[in-house]
Amino acid sequence: MTRVRWLDEREQQAWRSLMAMQEGLTEFVDRQLRHRCGLSNADYQVLAHLSEAAEPLRSYELGRLLHWEKSRLSQHLTRMEKRGLVRREPCDTDQRGSVIASTAEGTKLIEAAAPQHVSDIREMVIDHLTPQELDALAAISAKVNARLAARDQD
Repeated sequence: MTRVRWLDEREQQAWRSLMAMQEGLTEFVDRQLRHRCGLSNADYQVLAHLSEAAEPLRSYELGRLLHWEKSRLSQHLTRMEKRGLVRREPCDTDQRGSVIASTAEGTKLIEAAAPQHVSDIREMVIDHLTPQELDALAAISAKVNARLAARDQD
């Protein structure tokens, strides 16, 4: 049995600060989106990926972009479909599969929400960091994301 390497005071402060920031930002973004346009953060993420794609996405592609499990994605898309935000269409290349596309209503909402969302992100994070801090944040995020991706391959 290996010995646990407990976090020292500095490491614990960094970890807890990161968790508090993540939770605070997630709650803030979700609250702003719901209040302004009736979208959850999850709705926004789905619609943002669909709006950035050159063509409708296969479910597995959307799930990969969102880092969601198949069941979570399926349930969320069903709720969004009932609200008229997305639609499932037959896949031209695979008769068993489907693609996900934004509806006119979904497109209208993401186009209205995106400028406000970017403004919120600027207000809470981007505009308060120096260029060096932004570079450090990007480098740290890339390093952790690479580690997570490698772990998913195991």
